Amino acid sequence: MSDAATDPQKMGRDACLQRVRDMVRIRRFEERAAQLYGEGKIRGFLHLYVGEEAVAAGVVPQLKPDDNIVATYREHGHALLRGMSMNAIMAEMFGKQEGCSRGRGGSMHLFDRDRRFFGGNAIVGAGLPLAVGLALADKLLPRPGCVTACFFGEGAVAEGAFHESLNLAALWRVPVLFVCENNLYAMGTALSRSESQIDLTKKAASYGLPTGHINGMNVLAVQDAAQQAVAWVRENQAPFFLELHTYRFRAHSMYDAELYRDKAEVESWKQHGPILGLTNRLKAENLFDEDDFQRIDREAEAEVDAAVAFAEAGTLEPVQDLTRDVTTPPTNAAAQGATP
Repeated sequence: MSDAATDPQKMGRDACLQRVRDMVRIRRFEERAAQLYGEGKIRGFLHLYVGEEAVAAGVVPQLKPDDNIVATYREHGHALLRGMSMNAIMAEMFGKQEGCSRGRGGSMHLFDRDRRFFGGNAIVGAGLPLAVGLALADKLLPRPGCVTACFFGEGAVAEGAFHESLNLAALWRVPVLFVCENNLYAMGTALSRSESQIDLTKKAASYGLPTGHINGMNVLAVQDAAQQAVAWVRENQAPFFLELHTYRFRAHSMYDAELYRDKAEVESWKQHGPILGLTNRLKAENLFDEDDFQRIDREAEAEVDAAVAFAEAGTLEPVQDLTRDVTTPPTNAAAQGATP
């Protein structure tokens, strides 16, 4: 990592403010989502990214429009920074057919084919084999120079799909950037209580992948590491594993009683939060002031307000259309070629 690459003075004010803007947009969207969930306007599952914004804000902007993204169920921030409309995301969470998945996917299944955003996957580790498949398709078509970025939590490292995917990615030399968002707790078990080896880069290295691990609460460090990793994957058309140490400030999901960690620990981590850390640093270097933050915050709140209004004005799918796109398995007779 280059010191110059993480120096706000050398990056410039505009570039630094963009990173603040990206993270604040995610934070305000998710805070409103939590409020709406409490009001019963958003239902189903809801997994928030609050505290982890530096990962999406540092990695996603380093990707090109032709690159692929595969995310987890905690994917609102990735989708927003990929360029998906906040209106469409909010409408999806309201279950309205104006949503990006016509209201059928909800929070965990955001999807946008035109932006090559392939989920939102509800099952832990499910995105890993999909990412390898997308990268293999790019290699065979070919679509030279394309990268597939796959985001997943450290809990996925315990899944067989993780090991199978890294093994095949290395064997086939496919261009995947594996981004492990290590927030230390998976669902509700500390990493040290579930994994005998907590340096996750060693697991990836065992399959021959080059690796790196970075402070995932520092968006400038994440951005620099992501630039280097994406460039390496693009040039070598081979996989890379990037572990980012981060921390979620909220519970695993809205159903989580969060009995597995102390409140004091959470409050301590908040003092090193990605938005607070960057804005304090920029203020110290006279690149940013409170008026700048208030302006960015107002813009984000206005965007969220508009998205909520759009979602509330949206329409529910007609009952008669609910079976559309649902495939009914054939009866035994039909499967055997018998005449009904």
